[in-house]
Amino acid sequence: MRALRDVVSTLAEKLQIPGVAVGLLYEGREEHAFHGVTSIENPLPVDERTLFLCGSTTKTFTATAVMRLVEQGLVDLAAPVRTYLPGFRVEDEEAANSVTVLQLLNHTAGWDGDFFKNTGEGDDALERYAAAMAGLRQLARPGEAVSYNNASFAVAGRLVETVTGKPYEVAVRTLLLDPLGLENSVFLSRQMMTRRFAVGHQRLQDGGTTVLPLGIPRGANPEGGLATTTRDLITWARFHLEGEPSVLATEVALRMREPTAHAPGWSLGDAVGLSWLLDDVGGLGVVGHGGAMPGQLSLFKTVPERSFALVSCTNCAPVGSAFNERLMRWAWETVLGSSIPEPATVSRSAEEVAPFVGRYETVANVVTVAPNGEAGAADTVSLLCRRRRAHHLHDAAVSRQHRILRARRRWNRHGPQRIRTPHRADRLTCLLTPALRFRPRSRSTRSAGRGFAPR
Repeated sequence: MRALRDVVSTLAEKLQIPGVAVGLLYEGREEHAFHGVTSIENPLPVDERTLFLCGSTTKTFTATAVMRLVEQGLVDLAAPVRTYLPGFRVEDEEAANSVTVLQLLNHTAGWDGDFFKNTGEGDDALERYAAAMAGLRQLARPGEAVSYNNASFAVAGRLVETVTGKPYEVAVRTLLLDPLGLENSVFLSRQMMTRRFAVGHQRLQDGGTTVLPLGIPRGANPEGGLATTTRDLITWARFHLEGEPSVLATEVALRMREPTAHAPGWSLGDAVGLSWLLDDVGGLGVVGHGGAMPGQLSLFKTVPERSFALVSCTNCAPVGSAFNERLMRWAWETVLGSSIPEPATVSRSAEEVAPFVGRYETVANVVTVAPNGEAGAADTVSLLCRRRRAHHLHDAAVSRQHRILRARRRWNRHGPQRIRTPHRADRLTCLLTPALRFRPRSRSTRSAGRGFAPR
């Protein structure tokens, strides 16, 4: 499709992204487009063999591996995690004892999910990671609230190891990658080194671009460590759209995209299936994910009712988010014949805003929310976001700016908000609503949303 190649090249050049790869599946026809280079320091052309880190889309592989074990009768989604990992612990003993396998896969485990610890590169990396979770604080009771949780997928990966008796990467290759012919999908850096691969880049405040270190610790592989190509990602999308009974029964694959937890207004979607993030975009039901690695931002969207899939891999942050956003809008309008509407905006009173005012922390940011406006009327809320320290893995929305842009679309239906996001600015002005997941129960208690704790 010439139009796909043209839009990919135009967007990449406009946003000055070193390299991108895009795949599109529609009504059985598969198209790909590539642009740019793997690295500005050691450039090779991006092509169909180029590996990108797909980030949190890896979670869908982890969940599908678990579902293969469910289908084989080796795992029960309703069973407590301790059925398979007897020594599992978090800070809250009641939560550790009651959390189920299902709650690992739908972001309702409830503990602090932004846990990034390097436990080495040996085959015991996941075992050591799970053991290190013993001190993780509990933000909500298991099953009580949707709160994006990277750590829970590491536990799911450890469960796969324990049940199969194989290292996670070997188990996923045996259960999924080899049966589906995903020959260009690998987990370990030493396997990437023999292939053409993209490295991440960061756009600097002065307009320059720098190369970032490659990869993440092995203990994080189940939550975001897969390196793959757009061709393999389209094959993965086709598998979940069309089914492959020899690998996973059709009814089991369909079950994965049925809602298991609802989160109206959440910036990542209205509900969660088994790892899949479920959404409505322009009147079309979307099953997808996406992810972020250092300097690499990816998109993965399917529309089952239209036999449609769109995947995108970019190697520059934060502009990769803008590329993915604009590419998705183009695909909706040009391929699917549906527009993605801009949200309406409404004013909020000081009383409505008051519950969200406070100080919030994540592993990556400290966010201060304060009223902004004339006395007695809070037409806007000021968010002052200070980056606390870099971390290796973000959620599927891939960046703070991208999460906010996604939230705008969500609140087109669930309570609109007004947001201005200046380019490369840390000060954001918005009309705050629960879409940003700042939801403290009180000024002195923790929030269940996205691991934020007000002070």
